[in-house]
Amino acid sequence: MPYKKPEIKKVYYRIGEVAEMFNVNVSQIRFWEKEFDIIKPFRNKKGNRLFTQADVDNFHIIFHLVKERGYTLQGAKERLKTNYTDTSENHQIVKTLQDIKAFLTELKEEL
Repeated sequence: MPYKKPEIKKVYYRIGEVAEMFNVNVSQIRFWEKEFDIIKPFRNKKGNRLFTQADVDNFHIIFHLVKERGYTLQGAKERLKTNYTDTSENHQIVKTLQDIKAFLTELKEEL
């Protein structure tokens, strides 16, 4: 049986890495951190923010609501407070459908 190298996932992401994931400025990540209670970064001794995978997932949900769905910040906050699980599930469904669409588009181009 061939050796399969285990996939290594990061435990913490720096604020610059998170900003790069969403193609936004670092200041916007700082602003969303202050505005939304669901984001709680760890701070090291120097005071640098270190985000966990759960924080990055929450950023995905916030980004989806604000940038893609057009919610205001107040509307996104209320939506997350009242229906966090439904919002999270809906985001996962949308993400899965986008992945399927990209796969099918790629498959169509190869044919």
